[in-house]
Amino acid sequence: MNLFGKQIWFQSFGSGSSGNCYFVGNQEYGILIDAGLSARAIRKNLKNIGLDVKNIRAIFITHDHIDHIKGVSAMGEHFLIPVFATPETHLGIELNYKISHKLERSKCLLEKGKSVEIEDFKVTAFPVSHDASDCVGYLVEFNGKTFTFATDLGEIKGDVAKYLQSADYVILEANYDEQMLRNGNYSISLQDRIRAATGHLSNEQTAVFLANNFSEKWKKIFLCHLSRENNTKEIALKTVENLLLKNNKLKEKEVEIVALNRTLPSKLYFL
Repeated sequence: MNLFGKQIWFQSFGSGSSGNCYFVGNQEYGILIDAGLSARAIRKNLKNIGLDVKNIRAIFITHDHIDHIKGVSAMGEHFLIPVFATPETHLGIELNYKISHKLERSKCLLEKGKSVEIEDFKVTAFPVSHDASDCVGYLVEFNGKTFTFATDLGEIKGDVAKYLQSADYVILEANYDEQMLRNGNYSISLQDRIRAATGHLSNEQTAVFLANNFSEKWKKIFLCHLSRENNTKEIALKTVENLLLKNNKLKEKEVEIVALNRTLPSKLYFL
């Protein structure tokens, strides 16, 4: 693995309602975006790429829904890894009845629009529209490359587009296929919640944004947080790729589109 030591590593440990967690770093250290898997599962995934919790410098939480914070107390309090989130999100974690051990020693506050610097990482939170206490996305700058995470949002507005366009690597939600949602088993009220501006992005919404705001900087686009009931990797990829091709954005094939696994780790990317 030393062959890849100078490269940046990226891996999704899980992406969806069963649990979200993403690693950015290298063979020596890194950070996690969200900790929605059990601490045991996170440690297993780290071990599989030759790392351990001691190699994790910080965890950055997007919001307080359980699929993003399931393992946060064990990772933070037991292993003393700093857990960064906005004050409102930390309060949401504290009040979440599914989190038995509260964050005390590991609790770290951040402010939207202000960067946190940890070794070679520079991480900036920005607001996104979702029905959580205070949902944010993250711009992660590391060794000259940038990642933008926007994993739960019902619309792309404000500075979100700017953060997405400025990235080399985009991790953007493509949650549901409209036809599957409409013809599925969800109640009308739940469908309305998902489609709302504080809900989730559909494959079509994500495709339209990418086509209309295409950036020459993008090297890879990772479609994340796919719904188990209302989406498939194949449908999400086809929807996005077809619109980008129609708009002549992929004719040179310089950008790779990847649909991340819901419950299994992605491959380890060396970037």
